[in-house]
Amino acid sequence: MLFVAESAEDFQRVPAPRAGTISAVTVLDLARAAEAALEANRARIDDLNVYPVPDGDTGTNMLLTARAVVEALEGGDTDITRAALLGARGNSGVILSQIVRGAFDVLGGVDEVDASTVTQALRSASDAAYNAVREPVEGTMLTAIRVLAEEAEAAGEASLDELLSSLLIRGDKAVAETREQLEVLRQAGVVDAGAAGLVEIVRGIAAHLKGEPLPAAPASEPPSADAVHLETSRYRYCTVYVVEGEDLDSEALERGLVGLGDSLLVVGDPSALKVHVHTNDPGAALRAGTALGILERVEIANMHVQTAQREERLSQSTDVQRMTDVVAVVSGDGNRRLFESLGAAALVDGGETMNPSTDAILAGIEQTRAPEAVVLANDPNVIMAAEQAARLAKTPVRVIPSRSLTAGLAAMVGFEGARSADENATEMKSLLADVSTGAVTIASRSVDMDGIQVARGAYLGLVDGDPIAGGTSFDAVASSVVDRLLGEPRDVLTLITGADEPELGSLLARLAEHYPEIELEVHPGGQPHYPLLLSAE
Repeated sequence: MLFVAESAEDFQRVPAPRAGTISAVTVLDLARAAEAALEANRARIDDLNVYPVPDGDTGTNMLLTARAVVEALEGGDTDITRAALLGARGNSGVILSQIVRGAFDVLGGVDEVDASTVTQALRSASDAAYNAVREPVEGTMLTAIRVLAEEAEAAGEASLDELLSSLLIRGDKAVAETREQLEVLRQAGVVDAGAAGLVEIVRGIAAHLKGEPLPAAPASEPPSADAVHLETSRYRYCTVYVVEGEDLDSEALERGLVGLGDSLLVVGDPSALKVHVHTNDPGAALRAGTALGILERVEIANMHVQTAQREERLSQSTDVQRMTDVVAVVSGDGNRRLFESLGAAALVDGGETMNPSTDAILAGIEQTRAPEAVVLANDPNVIMAAEQAARLAKTPVRVIPSRSLTAGLAAMVGFEGARSADENATEMKSLLADVSTGAVTIASRSVDMDGIQVARGAYLGLVDGDPIAGGTSFDAVASSVVDRLLGEPRDVLTLITGADEPELGSLLARLAEHYPEIELEVHPGGQPHYPLLLSAE
């Protein structure tokens, strides 16, 4: 019996088995099964990603969307639909959130689930996904969810076990068929990444329901040259945000965004709308949202950079011997994803207020497989421990004295796995010299330095480690940090939001007005203690 919880306490109850239904399963169990399946297949799905743009993040985005649901449920939040919406990442994640919404429109109203209920849930999920997309494209995850719904409807009086087995057989076939349904996939010789991810979710849930272990992920085949070297999107920025308010009009917001780019999705309800669009003018996309309500969970990524990173990663995995790996000291799930996407091979938990030991860094070095390594300290208090670990390591190791996460990310842009540790260290250190970093934190005690007086509990703005502003207004302090960082000519400004994510609408609107030429990237980092980290290059 699939038990659909209505309160946090319900997740602790184990219902009695009942013939013909799933026994002793909670919604949280299913969400964890989906997360585990995506985690096992994330890298493979990322490598498949060539549509709608070859930015290599579909597996990661789907995983993070599923993880948002798990974390919400573990925290006692039973609004699964909203958790999926707010946590959705990228085009694939937003569509997945609508599949979740459609499924739970059915599952949320029942106490038990049998084959008939699964069929209804799949049809509702398919309808919700297609309705969310302005111009549905076949050969994608939309096709996969529709085919699964049709297979379930054709199964008739099949038992639940029989239905699950037939869904997996048909799902695998549907994924294989995407290669011929979409020209870009046929040319690249790959299947659709989103469709593959969706079927892995079904596989993970089916294994859990049957009491079987998660099947081993299939081995990743080296990508063909056509799959590696692909044209970039005509649009540069993947822009995603949530706008919250009252009586929000999704159709009006969509009309305001439709001329800005492609891959447009506006989904949600009158109190919260999730927006996804590929555009060359993220500022205009943000202004359309701020006209309706408060912006949260803003993420702006340069897809041309992501595409180049995917191409380099796949090229190195097939054509060039890897000489050097990166070990990075990182805090926050979002930051971990960013460092991994840039090629970091091993991540060590730590950072401000939780500096890792020499042993922990040495263990990270020992996880690497390349003959040499570089270590990104990413905090001034970690540099000495990193240097000690480098001396103890059995392989050549160079330490990059990056003093913040944002500085470490800037240095990662210069990393190439085919070069030696010495060559990488030289290039990465040179990039650090051209980066200025900033942060907004909350003062743990009263501060009086260089004429800056900040009361305990107020916002404190830092530039290159020095206090430059303070006060009770996040916008005012963050704006002061931005103005100082952009006081000299810069090309790119990167914002990394923390675990206590600030509302960025006003700051981003000001940036668009006063610095219209700056290239802006915004990413969720999840780091503690620092609501916002910044870097200017």
